[in-house]
Amino acid sequence: GHNILERLDAGEVVIGDGGYVFALEKRGYVKAGPWTPEAAAEYPEAVRQLHREYLRAGANVMQTFTFYASDDKLENRGNNQRFSGRQINEAACDLAREVANEGDAMVAGGVSQTPAYLSCKSENEVKAIFKKQLDVFAQKNVDFLIAEYFEHVEEAEWAVQVLTAAKKPVAATLCIGPEGDLHGVSPGECAARLVRAGAQIVGVNCHFDPMTCVKTVKMMKEGVQKAGLKAHYMIQPLAYHTPDCNCQGFIDLPEFPFSLEPRILTRWDMQKYAREAYDAGIRYIGGCCGFEPYHIRALAEELAHERGFLPPASEKHGIWGASLDMHTKPWVRARARRDYWEKLKPASGRPYCPSMSNPDGWGVTKGHADLMQQKESTSQEQQRALFAKAKANQ
Repeated sequence: GHNILERLDAGEVVIGDGGYVFALEKRGYVKAGPWTPEAAAEYPEAVRQLHREYLRAGANVMQTFTFYASDDKLENRGNNQRFSGRQINEAACDLAREVANEGDAMVAGGVSQTPAYLSCKSENEVKAIFKKQLDVFAQKNVDFLIAEYFEHVEEAEWAVQVLTAAKKPVAATLCIGPEGDLHGVSPGECAARLVRAGAQIVGVNCHFDPMTCVKTVKMMKEGVQKAGLKAHYMIQPLAYHTPDCNCQGFIDLPEFPFSLEPRILTRWDMQKYAREAYDAGIRYIGGCCGFEPYHIRALAEELAHERGFLPPASEKHGIWGASLDMHTKPWVRARARRDYWEKLKPASGRPYCPSMSNPDGWGVTKGHADLMQQKESTSQEQQRALFAKAKANQ
């Protein structure tokens, strides 16, 4: 059925999809920096194909490609000259629904944090921005709603309060780690506040690797239970290892966003993640930045027993490397077994590469002058000041 809560209430595993802005940036359809989704209107074929690949890999949810599709962000980053915010959001809903109908998937309309909040605009102004997106989701009749990628629980609460007006199930995920939100509110307290605001599903997405995210959701679960509340739990982490991150996650890594490849989780790491998340009682398990369809397939394969079936994408693929028994080289045929892949410690292949990074991060968040958002591109003069600051911090 199309009711996410019925599925979760029945104990079913719901597999999410992966990270659209990162995947489409690599394919040449999204601009790194603004990370806005005008491609839904501009290059619908690219978005449709990515949806299709995630569906084939086993995803039960097609998230509308509406990350950062709030009017203030689109205008702020110069993307609304050719397409209005409404056009982008409508196109994203239509693509997600079209592909969801090709398989057994639900459509989730997503809103994310806004420049308006960072620039200290009022609660009413911020809520009006979410309401504009919600109007499109209601009109297009999405199956449920997600408030995702919030660094401050307060803004996420505002988003949830707006979304609950649509009388559809609401999920809320923060991009936080075990240290809590950027104002230091603990994961447990954040989760309890989101449930009180009206979210039936809570969790985390983005910013940290799967194991850090599982740890954070466990803390959320404890907080919700301690508050005497009830919720379902979801997780959509990065596909990157981030053991060296501080509270603001991978954005602070010097490799962000163009040199993250050495950190990518293998499909075997993904299977381990799926199992850890499942064992922690998390039933909505998906991915965010760095996830490609083959990563989602790994989640679906690890949980095939619990779900009772394999995804269509597994027809071309031997589980745990079994298809390698047809390789021409005998030493590669000898790798056609779980025992080999499960125990492998993959080499990075990068000579002289440090094993960890020193995160940047200037310790500023909402309320700091440096974070006031502007519509114009950063001027050369402003950039020079930033380059000097970066040098001084090295």
